Amino acid sequence: MDHNEQSKMTLAVVKAMEEALSTNSNNMEKHFHKDFRWMGNNGCGTKKSLEEFRNNWQLPLRAAFSDRIYNTDKFLVDGEWASCFGHIDAIHSGEFMGIAPTNKRVKIHYTDFWEVKDGLIIDNWVTVDFPSILSQLDVDVFKGQGWEAYDRGEIAPAKPN
Repeated sequence: MDHNEQSKMTLAVVKAMEEALSTNSNNMEKHFHKDFRWMGNNGCGTKKSLEEFRNNWQLPLRAAFSDRIYNTDKFLVDGEWASCFGHIDAIHSGEFMGIAPTNKRVKIHYTDFWEVKDGLIIDNWVTVDFPSILSQLDVDVFKGQGWEAYDRGEIAPAKPN
């Protein structure tokens, strides 16, 4: 298979998996390699198998956020690698990080990088913007010291000596 064909196949694998997630599929085995790993940023954790992904990410996300609409803005593909960025629009309808349901609609911004082997996703590196979600739920994890305060002119940024 040449590089362009591999890239097209990789994109098809990733898009099929995303479609399955967005439709609440409980049959994710057909998208993930038996040695699948999911590596998230701080707060998301690391999942060393599809079972851990399901129990420690997929189901808790469903429990915390309902009426999820996946909005992937852009896919980039290079052979066995794919990445994307986008957001999920969702209702905060279950507990999330100790916060009781607010029924607020939130945007869950994400970036994903996937490696596909033998037509299945083997590795997934993920960044989910938890501070943004928490801010939308009226929790400022930066306690007013986020660098957005520089942008608003509220705090003068430090300069090196």
